[in-house]
Amino acid sequence: MTFVAVVSDYLLHPFYPQFFELRFGVKNPELVGYYFAAICFMVMIAFPFWAYVSKKVSELNILVYTQFIAGVLALYCFYTSSYINFWIVSLIMILFKGSYLLVYPYILKIITKEEHTKVIGLLSVVVHLGGILGAVIGGLTVDLIDPRNIFLIMAAGDFVQMGMSGYLLKSDKYATGLIISEEVKTEKKLVPKGFILKLGLITLILYFSDFLIRPFFSLYWESFSAYKTKFISGTVYAIPGFVALITLWINNKRKTQNGYKGIVNALAIALIGLFLQGIPSDAFVVVGRIIYGWAIFQGVVKFDILLFELSTPDSYALDYSKIHFFQNLGVLIASLSVGVVVDKFSLQIPFTIALAGFVITLVLYFFVFKSVRITHKELAKT
Repeated sequence: MTFVAVVSDYLLHPFYPQFFELRFGVKNPELVGYYFAAICFMVMIAFPFWAYVSKKVSELNILVYTQFIAGVLALYCFYTSSYINFWIVSLIMILFKGSYLLVYPYILKIITKEEHTKVIGLLSVVVHLGGILGAVIGGLTVDLIDPRNIFLIMAAGDFVQMGMSGYLLKSDKYATGLIISEEVKTEKKLVPKGFILKLGLITLILYFSDFLIRPFFSLYWESFSAYKTKFISGTVYAIPGFVALITLWINNKRKTQNGYKGIVNALAIALIGLFLQGIPSDAFVVVGRIIYGWAIFQGVVKFDILLFELSTPDSYALDYSKIHFFQNLGVLIASLSVGVVVDKFSLQIPFTIALAGFVITLVLYFFVFKSVRITHKELAKT
């Protein structure tokens, strides 16, 4: 379900500038940035809302209805030729589509704590693979077919999620209400004060830096590369997803799991990947995407492990929604600024800003990490 949702989500991510130009004749990069920011804002308010609703209604029951509504709205986006109507309806669609994020904390509730590291890595790869397929399908659709057909694919994805949710609820094979993860009563007392806020602010900067290089990446690639087709630019955009798959396979081969340890190393290596991507050369960008793909996969997975390590099953959805709010606030700020930055400076400048953002993330995490390390020593003794 997560894979299907992410494929639908990523169909247009690398191609918003091209989509708006081909569909509505809109060429202003600032308007594209504002739309991307509006999407981020809708996700920011959607996930905490559905997390609150999930306290009273089960996650799968919510998905049956929300994904049906999202599918219907996607069909409207396919048919409408009005730029204003598209803005309004597509953003409402995002509000309902955002409920699929409940699947993540729900899965972690129905497994043991010991399985978290492996499953979080697996889910991260599912997201990356969804991004790969979404980018490739989106590129082929924009290149070869009418770009509005992307919303037919989105609608199909929403209806598949609706059907799968209904099947899981009706089937006797699955105990969908079972919670396996055990809550440790002493954990909350040992969590560093204001931990959610601290982790939220750190990941805000991380996600700001990561997403700043995304909206105009395909245009950046096409500005210097001899391989300018949307298929190629979409494939290069998706390289981190391929790297994530290999990284997961390597991690699973290891006998020992390091949990959240190694965040500092991951952030430091990401700096190298960002630097190389900022050099307008096919070879440097490809190598940079590979290095960056490994580092961002490790970093994001380990931050999630850290969050769920210090949370409890009853609070997974709400705690994750709070962190997700900060992360999407970072994406929102990036989306609001990237269009202006590209318009005023160049397609290359987002990589410079992202580089500075990763340095700040690394420094801030280093100071917070000391208290987290002490906390886990106390937890081990407990």
